[in-house]
Amino acid sequence: MFKEEDFEQIRPYFDHEVHAAVNRILTSPIFEKILSYISPYQDTRQFRPLLEKTSTIRDFQKNLMHPLVRNIIEHSSEEFTVSGLQHMLPDTPYLFLANHRDIVLDSALLQLVLFDNGFETTEITFGSNLMTSQFIIDFGRLNKMFVVNRGANGRELFKNAQLLSAYIRHTITKKKASVWIAQRNGRTKDGNDRTEPGLLKMLNISGARNFKQSFKDLNIIPLTISYEFEPCCALKIKETIVRLNGVPYHKKPGEDLTSIITGVTQQKGRIHLSFGRPLNSLLEETDRVRTVNEKISVLTSLVDSEISRQYKLWPSNYIAYGMLHDTDEFAGFYSRNDREKFLEYMHQELKEIDIDEPLKRELFLKIYSNPVDNIKKVGIPDTKSGLQDNRVKNPEKKSD
Repeated sequence: MFKEEDFEQIRPYFDHEVHAAVNRILTSPIFEKILSYISPYQDTRQFRPLLEKTSTIRDFQKNLMHPLVRNIIEHSSEEFTVSGLQHMLPDTPYLFLANHRDIVLDSALLQLVLFDNGFETTEITFGSNLMTSQFIIDFGRLNKMFVVNRGANGRELFKNAQLLSAYIRHTITKKKASVWIAQRNGRTKDGNDRTEPGLLKMLNISGARNFKQSFKDLNIIPLTISYEFEPCCALKIKETIVRLNGVPYHKKPGEDLTSIITGVTQQKGRIHLSFGRPLNSLLEETDRVRTVNEKISVLTSLVDSEISRQYKLWPSNYIAYGMLHDTDEFAGFYSRNDREKFLEYMHQELKEIDIDEPLKRELFLKIYSNPVDNIKKVGIPDTKSGLQDNRVKNPEKKSD
């Protein structure tokens, strides 16, 4: 049984720690430089007087993070939409189990939506591999991030999993605060959003003996982010190619920061964030199997289905699917202009990758076509049934 003091090394800052952390940030020589990288269209000097008045975590999010993320959306996307807020109650803490496409933006966009709609923002998982300086540690912990220890093995790995599981459950059931966690370790590199069963096993470690009650206590809501143009697409393809060659992928110094800056500044077209049905309403499905491993398998499939079902498909997804499978099955969902725009975008991304054209083209198209495959497996919602139609349809007559 873990006690609150056991969480000291991984928890976010408390309000009484804000003043000292903000002072460290303001006196850091990289403060304005980092902000200018993340939000190049914004006069970052405006934040200094606001931060000098910051004394709580909420102040920090309101004075810095909220305007920063809003500015990122305005300058790197064409539209940001949201669905599914009706699934949530304002005073109920949730575990948002999310697909993961961008290191920073996925969770940052959630915080913006919650803040704008009168909900408390969530605590956020924060990989220890990203904690490369005191500035980043302060910035993260001020933004309700808690540490997920990476790189351990054996006994230490299990101990870290126990601590993480206990902290997440403590946060939701005792602190009554919500949590964001990705469905897998690291960003999806191939557009195929799949939950790691090990993640659900980790969450269950700290739970009740009753499997169903263990997960009911967490109030899980599957969360899906859908980008029209994938953040860091070329970087993901390069990493995938290394792994396909059977070579362990080792990040270069500063690579995570490069990914963060690229992800938030690249043009992403349209973005949609979808809150799914609370998983509690589906947990009865786990009663049809007996062993814990079988129940984890059923639960994994439920989460995957919900995340796929909520994915908002864009013309980029349908075009890639058609190109990869040599079909015009979804030609009614994009125009000639959409296709030309996508081909130009593909050309620009792939010219930065120095490998054989067929392989990099296939990997690129899979990033966009896999969500279509996944939705086909679970069935595309039908507007006649009263469910949301997640397709983006263009009524123009199509021709190539």
